[in-house]
Amino acid sequence: MEQHRYTPQALIDFSAQVLDKAGMDERLAHVVAQVLVEADLLGHTTHGLALLASYAAEVQNGSMKASGAQRVLSDKGAAVLWDGERLPGPWLVCQAIDELLPRARKFGSATLVIRRSHHIACLASYLMRAVEQDMLIVLASSDPAGQSVAPFGGTQAVFTPNPIAAGIPASSPLLIDISASVTTNGMCSRMAKQGEQFDEEWLIDAHGNPTRDPKVLFDTPSGTILPVGGLAAGHKGYGLALLVEALTGGLAGYGRADGAEGWGATVFISLYDTVGFAGKEEFLRQMDFLADQCRSNPPRPGVEAVRVPGDRGLALRKAFMKEGLVLHEGIEPALRELAEKYDLDFPLTGTK
Repeated sequence: MEQHRYTPQALIDFSAQVLDKAGMDERLAHVVAQVLVEADLLGHTTHGLALLASYAAEVQNGSMKASGAQRVLSDKGAAVLWDGERLPGPWLVCQAIDELLPRARKFGSATLVIRRSHHIACLASYLMRAVEQDMLIVLASSDPAGQSVAPFGGTQAVFTPNPIAAGIPASSPLLIDISASVTTNGMCSRMAKQGEQFDEEWLIDAHGNPTRDPKVLFDTPSGTILPVGGLAAGHKGYGLALLVEALTGGLAGYGRADGAEGWGATVFISLYDTVGFAGKEEFLRQMDFLADQCRSNPPRPGVEAVRVPGDRGLALRKAFMKEGLVLHEGIEPALRELAEKYDLDFPLTGTK
């Protein structure tokens, strides 16, 4: 099958034009476009350009605010709370990291929580923004309006997948992007549309029966995604989900207790200055040693080599930046529809 390759900057420019045509302020649109393309560069194809059409629709129907600024609700120097005013999540998170950088350098660490943000796309997209400034970043998100994951032992959804990510400075940075559930809403949606099933029983139907079929998530009554640990050890993911809720909704004072407001996010961001504790050199010495221990670990049968989180994504990104980005099937047709809808040129750069 012929693969089209795209210049990442051309995709950023195209995506920004789509959002601008939908009504988003130009300076916000460019940042959002960069975050979406970064996700695809790192291989997170369900949370990158796959979201562009939905974001544009949210702007057009007024669910995503197209311009303006966040509102500061509390500022204690090393602890800040914003009301995101339903602005685009990628814009807010990038602004928050930039706000935290000088504070973390001053205090050693600093945290910012955002309530009433719109969806924030792929968490991994933001990590290098902090890591390149010698910061360890922890980022977590929940959506008070979404329920697709049941508490361990239950059958009724309470949580979203509740992703949590960390960017850790090292000779080759460690980029962790996981969730409290065994899979995501985006992956379930993609596989259900394609008529595919998971290799393992990662969901339960409305009656609590385990299944590999993602379509149960969209049934009436709906099934749910299992927490990390699955049927046998899902108490681990359940505990992680509760922690993410505390870091987001709890610290924000805004969450599931306040009712649904539409697709969005409550966000926790914390930066730790590697220079400000034992020092950058000592931090890197520890993390590089640990990463080497993992990468040199003898692989079990069927595994080519042990990787560290971030190895695959950074390798993909390097190759895509050099050779052009290959989009996941299904994304290109959706982008072409947007090009036709908004009368834009689609940035095809060649095939390989």
